Amino acid sequence: MPNIGPAELLVILLVALVVFGPRKLPELGKSLGAGLREFRRSTQSLKDDFEGSVRDTPPGPAPVQTIHAPAQAVAAAPQPAPAAAVTAQPAPQPVTAEAVAAQPVTAEAVAVPAKEQA
Repeated sequence: MPNIGPAELLVILLVALVVFGPRKLPELGKSLGAGLREFRRSTQSLKDDFEGSVRDTPPGPAPVQTIHAPAQAVAAAPQPAPAAAVTAQPAPQPVTAEAVAAQPVTAEAVAVPAKEQA
């Protein structure tokens, strides 16, 4: 593509002056400049959005490495003992002085068991 020198630029400006006239040429220059500015802003915002989305993407999951063991080693490996079942039991509530004072005293609570009487 050939470069546009000062002579070619002068010829283009003279042709534009003859075609559009001296009154219309400044308006065309303003509208052309405004269009170029808007084009640059939109391309810059698209570029910023793209770079921001590339920068903000979280890394993918860590690669998983699979190790294949020979069948003989798997068969000879000791089997772990099954774990005993553990059942969850509620934790005992702490006894406070307020809780003891709030409970009514009954005959069953005061009575001494029969084994202790003998």
